[in-house]
Amino acid sequence: MSAKSKKDGPTRAAYEAELEQLQIELVAMQQWVVSTGARVLVIFEGRDAAGKGGAIKRIIQYLNPRSARVVALAVPTEREQGQWYFQRYLERLPAAGEIVLMDRSWYNRAGVEHVLGYCTPEQYDRFLGQAPALERLLVEDGIMLFKYWFSVSDDEQQKRFKSRLKDPMRRWKLSETDLHSITRWEEYSRAKDDMFKATDIPEAPWWTVESDVKKSARLNMISHLLSQIPYETVAPKKLKLPDRPSADDYERPARELYKYVPDRAGDLEEA
Repeated sequence: MSAKSKKDGPTRAAYEAELEQLQIELVAMQQWVVSTGARVLVIFEGRDAAGKGGAIKRIIQYLNPRSARVVALAVPTEREQGQWYFQRYLERLPAAGEIVLMDRSWYNRAGVEHVLGYCTPEQYDRFLGQAPALERLLVEDGIMLFKYWFSVSDDEQQKRFKSRLKDPMRRWKLSETDLHSITRWEEYSRAKDDMFKATDIPEAPWWTVESDVKKSARLNMISHLLSQIPYETVAPKKLKLPDRPSADDYERPARELYKYVPDRAGDLEEA
């Protein structure tokens, strides 16, 4: 592959074909998780606009929502602020047969909270000591824990921020806190380095996803996740559709008795 094509990522056709195959494997992996009672926890961290949400969207797209969920916590409530820091996250860990994708996690304390002064130096130091211990306990108890850091360059992040400003469907993704990613870029870089130094442990290592090219980042991350889980294909139960019985004694009530959604699509010009 040429340097130019690597920079641009795969073609749309190649991307969509590979993504489809990966999503088929994700469904197979989930069936194995459900059948074996495995517990899978995937943490997504990285700079703002690094592509975490897009990757999560592609992973969860075809999974059964009864046993796969996304955790994206808001600012802690007053009650949660009085809890042990990890407590509200632990309440949302996967049970047997579940996959949990954390769109940001307890690592908020090592990043935005530390850089913007939302926690004290003592709370920060305590977190860096407790996080590895906690993660070792989770892995020891059988949880499959995977941590991904989405790495984006400053130039690419700036482009994505500008794009969000102009897009009414994605404007909500840009907050005042996100803008600190621009003005305090080096502080966030040092915080990430210190976080890796303290929490990149053999039991739960950090995996970096180069994400300047979104399509490549998604394919690479999903492929890697699948390679880390020792799943096997679980054959679904054989089903046979029954013949539909005739409606001998049923008459549908008149349409006028019910309210219907207006047919806006019917007023559009046909393709």
